[in-house]
Amino acid sequence: MNLLEVKNLKVHFPVKHGLFSRVRAYVKAVDDVSLTVAAGETVGLVGESGCGKTTLGRAIIRLIEPTAGQIYFHGEAITSLSGGELRRRRRKFQMIFQDPYGSLNPRMTVEQIVGEAIDIHHLAESSSARRKRIMELLEAVGLNSTHIQRYPHEFSGGQRQRIGIARALAVEPKLIVCDEPVSALDVSVQAQIINLLQDLQQRHGIAYLFIAHDLAVVEHISRRVMVMYLGKIVEIAEAKELVRNPKHPYTVALLSAVPVVDPASKRQRLVLAGDVPSPINPPPGCTFHPRCPLVQDICRVEMPPLRELSPGHWVACHVAK
Repeated sequence: MNLLEVKNLKVHFPVKHGLFSRVRAYVKAVDDVSLTVAAGETVGLVGESGCGKTTLGRAIIRLIEPTAGQIYFHGEAITSLSGGELRRRRRKFQMIFQDPYGSLNPRMTVEQIVGEAIDIHHLAESSSARRKRIMELLEAVGLNSTHIQRYPHEFSGGQRQRIGIARALAVEPKLIVCDEPVSALDVSVQAQIINLLQDLQQRHGIAYLFIAHDLAVVEHISRRVMVMYLGKIVEIAEAKELVRNPKHPYTVALLSAVPVVDPASKRQRLVLAGDVPSPINPPPGCTFHPRCPLVQDICRVEMPPLRELSPGHWVACHVAK
């Protein structure tokens, strides 16, 4: 059984106009997405800014309410849960946010930030046990446990992200949604945070949904990778297979933009024409067809389904072989 299973998830935001705030249209941020994450697995989710990655991640842990679809965690449907029931289940799935500066309350000490979840879920029998648990969490993420009375502004960006990771770990989750956790950090710090996440996964068996726009980072940490474009999943494959043998033209374009370490190895840069269409009024047929270099007539009228071209390699493209 998969730890997480998402079926036909949609998140549509109403666009209102006029004196009476009538709904004129909908922003289709996530449009009919299905995915699975196994226990202890890391699944990468990549795509351009605005493609719906963050919205999907927040909808999965119910920070945003889905418009339609189902979310199953440990086989239990959590889409309709609310209040105390949702709070109890949420202990097992947490989120690490992109911005280490904005995701921590500047008026709370590290002890209060990390200890908040412990208090909510009643995970410590006494104040001394609570403090001991917080100090252990800080040490687990590479921070000095004697700094628990400091405030977020007294830490660097990388240290703040470690505080965010400690906060997520406080309730012993089985799944963590990592929403671009290293994109706001320096390159040297990025490597430290990724290594920390991998180490924590090995020690605690945590599963990750790792959201990023950098395919090189995602390939390094993920077992499987999903490529998202304009609210839809267009390709799914093992990480190494995706990098070695991309099938969707959009994935090919993303990979062509990844910097190459060896200057002797040449990679042809594929520059896509135009901009990402509006999610309010996506084009008919394949949503990628206005920018696709391989577009055919069928692409303009018929949405391609996800089909399995080879074992474990799924592509939503009419012309991919």
